[in-house]
Amino acid sequence: MLGKLFGWFSKKDTAAPDIRFGRYSDNNKTVLKIARWSEAEKLFKENKILESLDAFFDYLKDEEEDNVIHERTGPEGKFELFQGSKIVRGEYNAQHLKAEVTLARMPKPSTPVMRRLLEMNFNLFYSRFAMDEDRLNMRFDSDLDTATPNKLYYGLKELATKADKQDDLLVQNFSVLEQTDVEHVEPLSEEERVIKYNFMQEWITETLEQVKNLDSDKFAGGIAYLLLALVYKIDYLIAPEGPIMNELEAIPDIYFKKDNRPTAEKNYEMIEALQKLKAKTPEQVYPFLFRSKHTFAIVTPQNYKTIVEAIKGSHQNMIWYRDNGYPNVANKIIEYGFSYCQYSYSLPRPLSELFRLFMQVNHGPFFRALGFAENLFDPEKKEFDKDEITEDIVNIVNFWRSKYPKLQFETEALRFDSLLNFNYSFTREVLNLKFE
Repeated sequence: MLGKLFGWFSKKDTAAPDIRFGRYSDNNKTVLKIARWSEAEKLFKENKILESLDAFFDYLKDEEEDNVIHERTGPEGKFELFQGSKIVRGEYNAQHLKAEVTLARMPKPSTPVMRRLLEMNFNLFYSRFAMDEDRLNMRFDSDLDTATPNKLYYGLKELATKADKQDDLLVQNFSVLEQTDVEHVEPLSEEERVIKYNFMQEWITETLEQVKNLDSDKFAGGIAYLLLALVYKIDYLIAPEGPIMNELEAIPDIYFKKDNRPTAEKNYEMIEALQKLKAKTPEQVYPFLFRSKHTFAIVTPQNYKTIVEAIKGSHQNMIWYRDNGYPNVANKIIEYGFSYCQYSYSLPRPLSELFRLFMQVNHGPFFRALGFAENLFDPEKKEFDKDEITEDIVNIVNFWRSKYPKLQFETEALRFDSLLNFNYSFTREVLNLKFE
């Protein structure tokens, strides 16, 4: 049904492949789910705590993800929350709730590991690291009479998201640790892994070649945009997990770190990091290309004004490149502005769907290699499928109008005479979206 609503079918009614892009956003709750949160708060205030838990876990459940299992019999209950490569398992009774995640096995005691965990404990607000025989885990618990929906949400979110990130880092950094409890993740097909790996290599090569042909000082700003847009594109379209994702995340940190270094110097460091990523073999990358379920976003929602300012900034910064004969750089700056928001914030679902459409127009060969039949933009003929693009936009807006009654996208304002003009006109309309 969603495929049809969002136009994810070719004109021959061939279903699009079931491929997810980007990071999970929990800023996609329906009106009914939001009502369940309000109900959970109301029930807790009325001291109907067990009923409040029913409403709370129903609020967390994303039917598309199938990410939450909750069963209650009388005053006792059990639950499982899926978050990437980890599962939060918990139980409660009339007095107490507890939850834990298995991170890794540690067959032999290790002082360096324990020291690392002790240091990390200071940065946790709700949860803590623990040992159970040879099993390294994280735990969260609460008396039921203080288990407000807010406390449970942020406690379980910290537990789930930190565990999902730390398990890979710990196993990677300490050879004494062994990976465990990851049987639930679904490896990508061999064909999809090959396509994603090859395109990642191709994109890095193309970008580094383009950067090489630009003056590193005069075009320092433009080069930074090219490199960051590349990182955000890989993060969204390839969606690697584990250490590959951690290496990707470290690249924008180089640029945004407030250390007063010149941009050209930061660019050089980002290029080095991308070259290391490019040097990875398929055997080093494939294990971290998999599908998993999520319950919590690792980024937070923002006021829409913040998103508008980021996109407006990219519009202003692309003008010089557009007017001086660098349309590809100008395009990448526009893509940077939109993809920065997708990467950095938990976006409203219709905005994420519009971003997916934007990326499909700009990176059609990748989508078609994965089995998407639509050819929304032909770069050789420089032709757009105006009808398909317009229909997709209308379907997205109409589907989400029950939650966002003022949501409108003026498709008549789109320009189809060049990719640069399309991208500019598309993101300009994004600035006018209303998510009240």
